[in-house]
Amino acid sequence: MSDIADKPRRSASRVKQAAWRGAALGAAFTLAALVPPAVANAGAADPGRPVASGSGEIAWTTADVAPGAQVRTGVLRNSSAAAVWTVTVQAPAVNRLTGVATWAPLGDRAWADSTAGRLREAGFEPRLEQVLWDEYADTPRGTMGWQVRVGRYATQDQAGTMNSAVSAAGFRTSVEWTGYDGRQAADAENIHVAVLDPARLHGTIAVSDGGNVADREKTSAVAARLGSLIGVNGGFFITSDSDGVQGTVAGLSAVHGRLESMAVGSRAALILGDGGRRPRIADLSTTVTVRAGAATYGVQGINRVPGKVRNCGRPGAAPTDQPRHDTTCTLVDDLVKFTPAFRAPLPTGPGVQTVLDKHGIVVSTGGRGGVAPEHGSVLQGTGAAGNWLMDHAHAGRRLSLREVVRDSSGRQVRLGPDDSIVSAAPTLVEDGRIHIDAATEGTLDPQDLSFGFAWSNVRQPRTLAGIDGRGRLLLVTVDGRQPGVSEGFTLGEAARFMRSLGAVQALNLDGGGSSAMAVKGSLVSVTSDATGERAVGDTIQVLPGRRSS
Repeated sequence: MSDIADKPRRSASRVKQAAWRGAALGAAFTLAALVPPAVANAGAADPGRPVASGSGEIAWTTADVAPGAQVRTGVLRNSSAAAVWTVTVQAPAVNRLTGVATWAPLGDRAWADSTAGRLREAGFEPRLEQVLWDEYADTPRGTMGWQVRVGRYATQDQAGTMNSAVSAAGFRTSVEWTGYDGRQAADAENIHVAVLDPARLHGTIAVSDGGNVADREKTSAVAARLGSLIGVNGGFFITSDSDGVQGTVAGLSAVHGRLESMAVGSRAALILGDGGRRPRIADLSTTVTVRAGAATYGVQGINRVPGKVRNCGRPGAAPTDQPRHDTTCTLVDDLVKFTPAFRAPLPTGPGVQTVLDKHGIVVSTGGRGGVAPEHGSVLQGTGAAGNWLMDHAHAGRRLSLREVVRDSSGRQVRLGPDDSIVSAAPTLVEDGRIHIDAATEGTLDPQDLSFGFAWSNVRQPRTLAGIDGRGRLLLVTVDGRQPGVSEGFTLGEAARFMRSLGAVQALNLDGGGSSAMAVKGSLVSVTSDATGERAVGDTIQVLPGRRSS
């Protein structure tokens, strides 16, 4: 049971114990929502997507945190699901973008048959498991590939012993828990659902970056510091110095109406308009242009290291200008803006830097480095962008910056001081239908199964956001990476779950070790990192009657 059910409540609050089936959200949820439709077994291979068996209903604990803010904690236990530890043989692959040799967790049927034959010759008893494409909107249908596995074991150590033997025979292998397979019925899930009704909520819902985009903070720590009712982690962010400045967002971010990071191509985003009273979800793109007289130049980033584009998706980026998750692309001719919220030392290196005052007047142009002014901004350019600054950013001259956010229909999203945006990927539900554009948003590559399979098709901890037919905001976390305790969702399961709650729009936020929910400053979800709750780049906070920072 979560912390929220253990704490004493004021008389206005109540705790209910029931097998809640989501009627209050307009849809029933059972275990079937976690499992794709069944498909035929291919010969002696295991079934691709077995139908869930058993009752599969989740027992829920419901707690009213405040008027218009409710948290429901669901516990799923399905004794009919029989997960085991196993050894999976990896298939040789080539990264489609870089041409570098790598490995994939599955291959085509010819590879699977050949590998199974070699394993039998080596004295092992392999099995083939067919993997089907899930309900993605932009991938093929039918068979994705085949996995080759050896053994079924009760413990990880037992599987590890077999793994060593298979590896010694010349195969690339890994030990895996079959409870993470999306094609097997879910057996254990711990889920938190925050239901926020803007019509009744006395407060605001906003994105918080702590006032410093170049820093990381735990979701629960932000919630405690702000006195938040409910908080969840937000979008993707930089976690390694090799990819940029840790804590900076890798995608579109707006806080208090200020654009603090640019979009990765056109990806899903949660728009919290008017302090969260008008939430909506849309695919958003950004365009930023600097003007000096009649001359203009395109800004390609805000608050990131010039030349490094995490998740790609910017014009001119290499090896791809399309979104590519957890990939750092490069840009030779790059122009980046830094705002006062970038409170780390400015990046140094070759290129040109222009400092602007709060009116856009050029204070100086020269080498890169220093700090962003408290009232003003900085432009850093490399390659042709640096040359443009040298030619046009003369001291005393005024430069104007135009920032535009648009949705997929081309409509401009105008931002005011009470508006914020958090982005991630991919879209899960659109116009009341499951619509997972995993390939378009760069979380899966149908032409390269070495990329994105575990991220998309394997159960992981997830944080999700949705809007139901009554305009209520749903913030959801599912614990994961805990074999037999809570395993997480695949993207397909996440979409089906959100739809089962009545969501008409939904998207996937950052997950994995980042996934966290806090209620009244205390962590209620169980995070997956061995070191405990992860410090993240930004969060979504529900605040009682005041704004975030």
